[in-house]
Amino acid sequence: MPESYRPPLRKDDKSEQSHSQTTQSNISVMKATVQDVLDRKGGKLISVRPQDGLQVAVEALRDNRIGALVVTDANGALQGILSERDIVRKLADAPGRTLGHNVEDIMTSKVELCKPDELLVSVLRRMTEGRFRHMPVADDSGLLGIVTIGDVVSHRLNELEHEALQLKQLIVG
Repeated sequence: MPESYRPPLRKDDKSEQSHSQTTQSNISVMKATVQDVLDRKGGKLISVRPQDGLQVAVEALRDNRIGALVVTDANGALQGILSERDIVRKLADAPGRTLGHNVEDIMTSKVELCKPDELLVSVLRRMTEGRFRHMPVADDSGLLGIVTIGDVVSHRLNELEHEALQLKQLIVG
């Protein structure tokens, strides 16, 4: 028998496997944070002053196609939040006289904040339990942005689509 010929051996069936994808890496759920949402949407923060007229706030909501504004003082410190719901409540209380009020007359002064490193699932739970849809994000340096319940849900849907794609690739190979 020529020396170059060797019959197949059992160890020949064991091919080297790539470890670029593992079951764990493909099915692990990412621990998404508020910062992940801010990174995707950008940190643009639209604000008004407490002394601004409601007409200014309504125009800012319309022009920026958003549902809430943070209310800050001249130094940028958070004073409150003004949402579409706040405006609708005032419309019901003072029909025809709403736009003459200042922002400070109808804003929500007690504002729930979240931190950039907070888990999205925690923020979603707080928003759901508190029955509000907008939450300003702040750290020791001040306001960083705002997240909405829509942002959180959209981020989670994107994660689920990515996870489904990874599982398909794991199955198909």
